[in-house]
Amino acid sequence: MKTHSRSRALRTPGGLSLRLDLRALVVVGLFVAAALAAGVALIGTGDAHIPAADVLRTLAGNGTAYQDFIVNELRLPRVLVGLLVGASLGLGGALFQAVSRNPLGSPDVLGLSQGSTAGALVVIVLMSGSATEVTAGALIGGLLTGLAVHLLAWKQGVHGYRMVLVGIGVSAIVTAVNGYLLTKADLVDAARAVVWMTGSLGGRDWDQVWPLLTLCAVLVPLVLAHARGLRMMEMGDDTAAALGVRVQRVRLVLMLCAVLLTAAATAAAGPVSFVALTAPQLARRLTRSPGPNLVPSLCMGAALLVTADWASQRAFGADQLPVGVVTGVLGGGYLLWLLVTERRAGRI
Repeated sequence: MKTHSRSRALRTPGGLSLRLDLRALVVVGLFVAAALAAGVALIGTGDAHIPAADVLRTLAGNGTAYQDFIVNELRLPRVLVGLLVGASLGLGGALFQAVSRNPLGSPDVLGLSQGSTAGALVVIVLMSGSATEVTAGALIGGLLTGLAVHLLAWKQGVHGYRMVLVGIGVSAIVTAVNGYLLTKADLVDAARAVVWMTGSLGGRDWDQVWPLLTLCAVLVPLVLAHARGLRMMEMGDDTAAALGVRVQRVRLVLMLCAVLLTAAATAAAGPVSFVALTAPQLARRLTRSPGPNLVPSLCMGAALLVTADWASQRAFGADQLPVGVVTGVLGGGYLLWLLVTERRAGRI
C-alpha cells in the first residue's frame, strides 16, 4: 500500500530547506479568511450599519466621506487591535504550552494576565493615571510577573509542571492583591478598573494599533526564527542539546517574547481571558500536526477574538457585552472539557 505524505519540502537557491505541511497550510488559510471576514463584518456592525461591499469599497479608498470616517477612523482601529491582540495571545499561548510541555501552560493559568491587571490597577487606583499610563502599568506588571514566575520556577532549568505550579501560586497571590487594590479605590476609579479588567475592544483607536503592530513586527519574526529549536526541545532538553540547540538561550528568548506579547495584548485590550489557552489547542487539533503550531495558533487567535467581538455585539440583541465576557464563557467551558480529557488520559 502506498502512502502519501502531507508534507512537501521546498529548497531555495541558497541551499535552505523548508518543509511545509499541506493540511496546516489549508487550515491557516481558512483561519486568515475567517479573521478577515469577521473583521469586515465587525466594521459594518453598529448603529450606522454599512454593508460588507461598501466596507471593502471604503477600505480601498472609494467610499464616501461619511463612510470613510466611520470605517477608517472609528471602526478599523478596533478591528486591527482585535486582530493583533488575538494573534499575540494565540502565539504567546502556543509558546508557553510548548516550553512547559503542558496544555495548561497559558498566560491565564501562569498569572501573567493577572500581573498585567495588577500593574494597571496600581496606575488607576493609586495614581489616577491616564490611558497611556494604564497601558504602561499593565506592560510593566506583566513583565515583572513573568520574571517572578521564571525565577521561582528555575532549578537548573525550568521544568514545565514546576512552572505551571509556580504560575498558579503567583496567580493566586496577584489576584488577592488585585482584590485589595479594588477595595482601596474610590467609586469612579473602581468602576473604571472593573471595566478594564473585563477585557474590551471598545473605544480603541490608532494609539493602541501602532505600538502593538510595531511590537508584533519585531517579535513574530524572532519567534519564528527559533521555531526549529523549540520543536527539537519538545523531544527533551538533552536530545535538543545533542542536536546543537542552545536550550537555555532558546527557552529564555522565547519566554521573553511570550511575556512581551501577552503583556502588550493585555495592555491594549485588558485581560481577555482564555484566548491564549484555547487558540493553540484548537489549532493543533485542526492541523493534526506535531510541534508547537506557531503560525496556526497566531491565526487562530486573531480569528477567535475578532469573531468573539462580533458575537458580543450581535448575539445578545441590544445588550453589547465586552469581548472578555464572551471569551470567558467559551474558554471556561473548553477548560473544563480539557481537564476532563486530560484526567481520563491519566495525565493529571
